[in-house]
Amino acid sequence: MFPFDNSYARLPERFFASVKPGAVRAPHLIRFNAALAEELGLRLDGEDEAALAALFSGNSLPEGAQPLAMAYAGHQFGQFVPQLGDGRAILLGEVVDRHGRRRDIQLKGAGETPFSRRGDGRAALGPVLREYIVSEAMHGLGIPTTRALAAVVSGEPVIRETVLPGAIFTRVAASHIRVGTFQFFAARGDEEGLRQLTDYVIARHYPALQGAENKALALLDAVAERQAALIARWMAVGFIHGVMNTDNMTISGETIDFGPCAFLDEYHPRKVFSSIDRQGRYAYANQPGIGQWNIARLAECLLPMMEGGEDKAVEDANAVLVRFGDMFQRHWLKNFRTKLGLIGEDAGDLALINDFLALLARHEADFTLGFRGLSAALTDGAASAPALFAQEDAAVWYSRWQTRLGNERPLSVIAIAMENANPFVIARNHRIEEAITAALSEDYTIFHRLVDAVNAPYSCNQQWSDLAVPPEPEQRVARTFCGT
Repeated sequence: MFPFDNSYARLPERFFASVKPGAVRAPHLIRFNAALAEELGLRLDGEDEAALAALFSGNSLPEGAQPLAMAYAGHQFGQFVPQLGDGRAILLGEVVDRHGRRRDIQLKGAGETPFSRRGDGRAALGPVLREYIVSEAMHGLGIPTTRALAAVVSGEPVIRETVLPGAIFTRVAASHIRVGTFQFFAARGDEEGLRQLTDYVIARHYPALQGAENKALALLDAVAERQAALIARWMAVGFIHGVMNTDNMTISGETIDFGPCAFLDEYHPRKVFSSIDRQGRYAYANQPGIGQWNIARLAECLLPMMEGGEDKAVEDANAVLVRFGDMFQRHWLKNFRTKLGLIGEDAGDLALINDFLALLARHEADFTLGFRGLSAALTDGAASAPALFAQEDAAVWYSRWQTRLGNERPLSVIAIAMENANPFVIARNHRIEEAITAALSEDYTIFHRLVDAVNAPYSCNQQWSDLAVPPEPEQRVARTFCGT
């Protein structure tokens, strides 16, 4: 059924705790991602909904599973916690998919583990649906991300501020190894554990580095590059992760943990949605800096394994941290040039992009529609440009942009390229909340429709046109929540 090959379970026992999912009373399948299951090579043809519900609730363990909770530490809002670990997540095991990629299959909300820290290890329905929607939205946008394989309602309540339906989410990832995993061993002075983890990560995620002279430094540089590219992709679609703690930063370079995350509606660089981010640490514009800060924490863990002695290791690690800014800027410029239909590089591009973002902020314009509307203007005329171009300052920018585009390519070709870079539909906050509210009354229609739409976000499919519309003032969602 599941062709497991569980390499993480073969690491020393201090890397994890073996634990079985807790049984639930009456699991019921909400949604199963059959296409992803096929990609993973799972043999589930002929399984009915009851069997799938039992499987993805943890009530029925597939043959070959070696369930475990991973150990890790982490900085949470800048404060170091030496032991966190999977408090409500259980890794069933790993499969090698049809493309030869090793993938984790993990249950979230499957019961207590040794890392639950007095929690119940369960998940409420709302956060499960949010993670399903947003992870599939990120995949549809082409951004490296964990994936949603299944969502199951448990048939049992969970108690948060109030009593809520319980649910279980099945997550797929390249791995669940985080910066915090390295911090777990570094905090204990366990250099042997750090070396084993480093070797494992390189073999699994960065095999080209296996022959590197200074493997720890090479790994730091490679992780920095992937994180810079990832965060630049987030910024290009107006995504705010909301809780970029080091235990939420994967070594593989995938987006993970969609708790208080959100996509921008009206643009502002200091926008914050997370209810627990009272100081704006993880605001939209702060994400690159936090990425660099997290890489610095990884560097601290890897220093003892770098070649050339302590002073040389510190110098080399600092050079990576300095380069992170250049890495991010390179990826950010590439993404935003593409969003504006620009080819090649021009010294004025940075100012042109920043001036457009400033226009969006000044006029409280919608981020997604602001960019999407520009492509319509190319084919339908300036009258089809976003409404903000009725403003004098925006009209001046629009003229600069058209001059930069030049006349070497037909406008229709530029418009198509821009439509492929600027989504028509995103997983807007108010739509997610509508889906969750309806699901609390056992109506999953909105949820299924939203998942279907975000799977093809660049297609101007008119059946999803209502999902492309920004919220009215009374529909705006000002705060999102962690769900734990």
